[in-house]
Amino acid sequence: MNKLIIKNKTAEYPVIQGGMGVGISRSSLAGAVAAEKGVGIISTAQIGYDEEGFENNQAECNLRAIEKHIKKAKEIAKGAGLVGVNIMVALKHYKEHVKAAVKAGADVIICGAGLPVDLPDIVKKAAEEFQCKKEDIPALAPIVSSEKAAKIILKMWSKKYNQTADLLVIEGPKAGGHLGFSREQLSDIEHLDYEEEIKKIIACKKEYEDRYQCKIPVAVAGGIYDKQDIEHVFSLGADAVQIASRFVATYECDAAPEYKQAYINATPEDIEIVQSPVGMPGRALHNKFIERLETTRQTIKKCYQCLEKCNPAEVPYCITKALTDAVKGDIDNGLIFCGANVGRINKIMSVHELMHELCG
Repeated sequence: MNKLIIKNKTAEYPVIQGGMGVGISRSSLAGAVAAEKGVGIISTAQIGYDEEGFENNQAECNLRAIEKHIKKAKEIAKGAGLVGVNIMVALKHYKEHVKAAVKAGADVIICGAGLPVDLPDIVKKAAEEFQCKKEDIPALAPIVSSEKAAKIILKMWSKKYNQTADLLVIEGPKAGGHLGFSREQLSDIEHLDYEEEIKKIIACKKEYEDRYQCKIPVAVAGGIYDKQDIEHVFSLGADAVQIASRFVATYECDAAPEYKQAYINATPEDIEIVQSPVGMPGRALHNKFIERLETTRQTIKKCYQCLEKCNPAEVPYCITKALTDAVKGDIDNGLIFCGANVGRINKIMSVHELMHELCG
């Protein structure tokens, strides 16, 4: 396998561990992946859920935790691979999270759940504020699910900031968590012909590679399970893969043992498409929490200030509480996001074993 070069940063193996919140991928998992010469990604979504004072000041605890976990992950990695962050555009404190990641020295910032239109400007100003060396400024990677989205973001960044993406992450319909597809599309994935969409996205970046005299690597995410899947997307023109669900079933994953066991026990029939308060459909495991939502709106006693466009009086449940309960091990009362291939996972292994299986 070829190395993954993102801007001026290199990972020996072209495997990006997907960012998973709340708390599923923090420093333990991301650091272990980077130590194996891959790209470890920390999700900043309510990352400080277990910090002292979180109940009273989520914003401050999250910013503190972003810096802490990036530092910890880099200590674990010892310079072997790359450590980055996944920051949702839909977050209420999206800009502050980006600034904290720049300050802490993240190697790459991946943004989804919306188009990160102003990401270059936020990073540029943060780099100036913190007097970052040029080589220490994070690489920027938007997540796109369509050729249309890719064209919009590449054109906008070029026009407004005279720069382009350092990496494109193409997230397909088989991914876990929030998805950039309609329920109708997700109910008939086989007829989406998504491989053609991947090829179109890869083709549309060439204009910007020529304009800026650079390589824009592409990572494909969603439904990537084994080495055969990796080789297949490489044959479509991809340079890397982003894999999330398989890293949940590792010893180093930051989730509680009960959460990991839910993945091990899962069958394909347990997977459901749920509606998230973010406004996007999401893929998750069926449990008692989802059963209750079918008939009853969850009473929201407290707002955790996570999403920019969330109105606690209108949404069916609090996504922070649902995801936090799950990561702590309360799998009956929490939301367990997953990818389409979770039913194939049948054991827990080390990150070292998994990376060897994927890249060996």
